[in-house]
Amino acid sequence: MTTRRAKERFRSMVALLLLSCLVVGCATSTNKWVALRSTPRNPLTESLGLLTKQGPKPTERTIQLLRRYNLHESLEGDRRELLAKLDEIESRNPNRENVYAQAELAYVSGKRSERGKHPKQALEYYGAAVLHSYRYLFDEQYATASNPYDPEFRRACDLYNAALEGALRIVQAKDSLRPGTTQHIRTANHDCQIEVRLESNDWHAEDIDHFEFVTDYEVHGLRNHYHNFGLGVPLIAVRRKHEGEDPREEYYPADLSFPVTAFLRVDLAAASRNADQTAVLELFDPLNQPTVLVANQNVPLETDLSTPLAHTLSQPALDDNRLSTLGLLKPDKVKQVQGLYMLEPFQDDKIPVLMVHGLWSSPVTWMEMFNDLRSDPQIRKHYQFWFYLYPTGQPFWYSAAQMREDLASMRQKVDPEGRYPALDQTILVGHSMGGLVSKLQTVDSGNDFWATLSEHPFSELEADEELREGLAQTFFFDPNPSIRRVITIGTPHRGSEFANDTTKWLGRKLIRIPTKLMQGKHQLIARNPGFFRKDAPLDINTSIDSLEPNSPLLPVLLTAHCSSWVKYNNIMGEIPAKGIASWFTSGKGDGVVTLDSARLENAESQIVVPADHSLVHRHPQSILEVRRILLQQVAELRSYTYGDRIEQVSNPSGVPREAVREPLQTMPALLPDEQMEVARGATAVLSR
Repeated sequence: MTTRRAKERFRSMVALLLLSCLVVGCATSTNKWVALRSTPRNPLTESLGLLTKQGPKPTERTIQLLRRYNLHESLEGDRRELLAKLDEIESRNPNRENVYAQAELAYVSGKRSERGKHPKQALEYYGAAVLHSYRYLFDEQYATASNPYDPEFRRACDLYNAALEGALRIVQAKDSLRPGTTQHIRTANHDCQIEVRLESNDWHAEDIDHFEFVTDYEVHGLRNHYHNFGLGVPLIAVRRKHEGEDPREEYYPADLSFPVTAFLRVDLAAASRNADQTAVLELFDPLNQPTVLVANQNVPLETDLSTPLAHTLSQPALDDNRLSTLGLLKPDKVKQVQGLYMLEPFQDDKIPVLMVHGLWSSPVTWMEMFNDLRSDPQIRKHYQFWFYLYPTGQPFWYSAAQMREDLASMRQKVDPEGRYPALDQTILVGHSMGGLVSKLQTVDSGNDFWATLSEHPFSELEADEELREGLAQTFFFDPNPSIRRVITIGTPHRGSEFANDTTKWLGRKLIRIPTKLMQGKHQLIARNPGFFRKDAPLDINTSIDSLEPNSPLLPVLLTAHCSSWVKYNNIMGEIPAKGIASWFTSGKGDGVVTLDSARLENAESQIVVPADHSLVHRHPQSILEVRRILLQQVAELRSYTYGDRIEQVSNPSGVPREAVREPLQTMPALLPDEQMEVARGATAVLSR
């Protein structure tokens, strides 16, 4: 008896290990995306000794200037008087070095006041530092232009950013940093009324619940951190949910964060007269506007795209471990949150790229690729990224049917009159089982899928109306006319050897099949004796069952009639067959899906990436390949130009001509030469 129990226990342990190997490739290991810093990041920390016992203190270059005017002893006195003396010198002998020293001294004084718990005084000094650093950078009254090769120039940029951030933190502490409000700031020589204004094509003032500062956080969960240097203060805008106001609202997750850069525009003419000012604090969306025009110069904004994304992912509602495990083991629990998600505003003039995760996973698995692709200005200019969440414990064809319904519902809600032709260029990107779910959106079922269940006509089936309708949606469908391309990554087109007797047995033990689904199958069999084939997939209850190499629907999907207007691209993973990986796989592949299974015969291109199943969609080479494909798609659209506009590429058979509505007006007439070169295919493509 003891030996028998030991064998059963060993079998369970091995089965659990095998199941983990099967699904680990789709799961994300951590939800620790961001962490609060002990001290906000500040590029002036070392040069100004901000954290030293003696600091903050000005640089030796500023002290040298004070010695030149015999003012160095005034450092220990009233800083307002010192700044006033420097201002008097500046008015007699305008010099950029003088105004830089004023900016630096004002900022140091602001930090000292803040350390001494005098926020009102600190706000005055920070305002003066912003003004003087702005003058150093943009005032045209000086005889010589600013020298961008001088380290002082970059420090002037840092002073502007840091002083503005210091001022905004004090305003934010009073819950006053809100678009549409006006703030009063007193500097050493001016009174300033500052209007806070959101400059965005997509977000609105009422969308913002509150702001947080990028410099308070460090990113852990993303491999690449996209921070561009320039002027302004990168912020995390936490969005306020508007229930029921807009049909697009349901696609935004709770506590969504998005990037904003704060820039204060100074009236230099008023500053030179020491007059009171009215200024505008402009809150830019860097995804739409990465630069700002100042004094006839196109100035890059300081931007951070990755930290707001990581901040969003750290919210409990997007806990990948919880969503992935519930979706696999308790599919019913995920039904209420299943569907389409948008992490950026819906834009009717951009092509959707819809990303579909795999087994034991969630949309979070795509964040590495999303973070990298969105950082590319050309990709960002033409595409918007959506994500699909579905319960992965059920057979993939049920998930495909639900996705088909969700996509149709979304289109009806956000574009009921079909006015947005960009939506008719949709691209799907699917990892692992998500590739099968995606491909099922683009084929014509005919009678082939139903034939795996029964030789009898569907019309002869006896069933309740709800069950009958569900079967019809699952086994009879048309290709989605709005999908133009499908990219599959590490997809088991011919099944996976890890879906074997042991893992299937364990899957049936662990995955809780919805009671309603089981009752429906029992009803079908009871009311239709002899109607179904002996090997009908009615007995396939879990996703693991559906992915075994002998799964009856896989060969049907491989040979199904594909839409004439859809193109396919394929990415496969391969790891060396050595170590523990060689114990569980025969033949080359990513450790879960062999190359033979992953190959897609009708793909326009397919490449092999040196990565295992868990990393193949996050591997840099895969991300570069997806980028190449997206740029190629834009280049192909431009070949269908009509004057300076681009119309829908084709009219899919069966789609009424009136469905081809307005031309897509957002594409430039030409693609830059260097982008055309990328679009032609810098990545090696295997012959089919």
